[in-house]
Amino acid sequence: MVMAVVLSAVVVLASVFGGVEAKYMVYKTSQGIVPGMLNVHLVPHSHDDVGWLKTIDQYYVGSNNSIQAACVQNVLDSLVPALLADKNRKFVYVEQAFFQRWWREQSEAVQNVVKELVLSGQLELINGGMCMHDEAASHYIDMIDQTTLGHQFIKNEFGVIPRIGWQIDPFGHSAVQAYLLSAEVGFDSVFFGRIDYQDRAKRKDEKTLEVVWRGSKSLGSTAQIFAGAFPENYEPPPGFYFEVVESDSPIVQDDVNLFDYNVQDRVNDFVAAALSQANITRTNHIMWTMGTDFKYQYAHTWFRAMDKLIHYVNMDGRVNALYSTPSIYTDAKYATNESWPLKTEDYFPYADRLNAYWTGYFTSRPALKRYVRTMSGYYLAARQLEFFQGRSYSGPSTDLLGDALAIVQHHDAVTGTEKQHVADDYARRLSIGYVQAEALVASSLASLIESPLSLDREKQDTIFQQVPNISP
Repeated sequence: MVMAVVLSAVVVLASVFGGVEAKYMVYKTSQGIVPGMLNVHLVPHSHDDVGWLKTIDQYYVGSNNSIQAACVQNVLDSLVPALLADKNRKFVYVEQAFFQRWWREQSEAVQNVVKELVLSGQLELINGGMCMHDEAASHYIDMIDQTTLGHQFIKNEFGVIPRIGWQIDPFGHSAVQAYLLSAEVGFDSVFFGRIDYQDRAKRKDEKTLEVVWRGSKSLGSTAQIFAGAFPENYEPPPGFYFEVVESDSPIVQDDVNLFDYNVQDRVNDFVAAALSQANITRTNHIMWTMGTDFKYQYAHTWFRAMDKLIHYVNMDGRVNALYSTPSIYTDAKYATNESWPLKTEDYFPYADRLNAYWTGYFTSRPALKRYVRTMSGYYLAARQLEFFQGRSYSGPSTDLLGDALAIVQHHDAVTGTEKQHVADDYARRLSIGYVQAEALVASSLASLIESPLSLDREKQDTIFQQVPNISP
């Protein structure tokens, strides 16, 4: 109640003297974990679909906004100065298909700044694949390949390996994800948002949203992982959504010279939401996912609000709020030595309400699904021939096909849940990649049958024509 007394005194002074002089406010955001208190881990994030209502390019540059106002370039551009403004702020980013595009456009100076942010832990690259892949319609080889492409880039550029699985939006979850694409990848934990509404309700009652997930019967405990389902998808609690537009959440108005001063109300709301989540969560650590689809296009609005919440909530003293990441949260969970329930098998099928099962996408857009699978097999063969011939950095390669296949594993791509013009875009990318891979395969096959004296790629006499049935 100390904060309430101090704030009351300020308001009284303001009323007596006709206002107080405004001055720069320094918010204390350095708070870490406090043992014995309820710790609310605020995890800033943006979920950026690699195609859905708009194509991947349209989402990146922010075009076609009559469909959806979303520009990933803005998210990443505004994120860097927002993090630099306060070393205690943190952010997690997932989709490497977007991040790598943005990275290539940056100056060396900006790249060096971002490297420092990554190495300091302010910016954490989690999941690490080119996209957040689907777990039902994607083949496990394609899931591995798209994850590998992203992880290789992160390792090469930053010298780090992602620790956290972040499958927050796929429509149900496979046991293969648990052991092969999480535990076997080296993740310390995996988090997700979509599980069956009945399963979620039961797990809330039993405090079993967070479990040890043992996905493989044969590998057993050697390939299990700490896994957490969010209480209500991957958005903040109601009333704590701070995008510059499309938000009806009350801001934290802490200037006593202005109308609508509401600090104590906002603190009370925060504490109530935290205690509510604590009642369904084991240990004294809870996570708030502060973000949702294509948010932080003006990152300062979110961080300004969270700075104030952390400052005033910790002054209040009933709970402890801190900037955090899933890695920090996972370490805190491990440190409690809690005994966790055991989960085996899948989180399928997924329903978000009565008679609303998300199972149609298992077969939606069958032509695209077949095209993806055919191209996946061709890609595997082409890569082997590329290896035998020797990789060329000037001639045809499998790179474009590999990138196209990685992107189409996205949970709104191979699933068929995207708009038609977006599905057409995925097919076009596969076609372009195939043309280049086809030239590589023809050249490789020719070099294998011709004599060693005629291996000059510019002068090969043998030409191979390939006519696979791959029409989308």
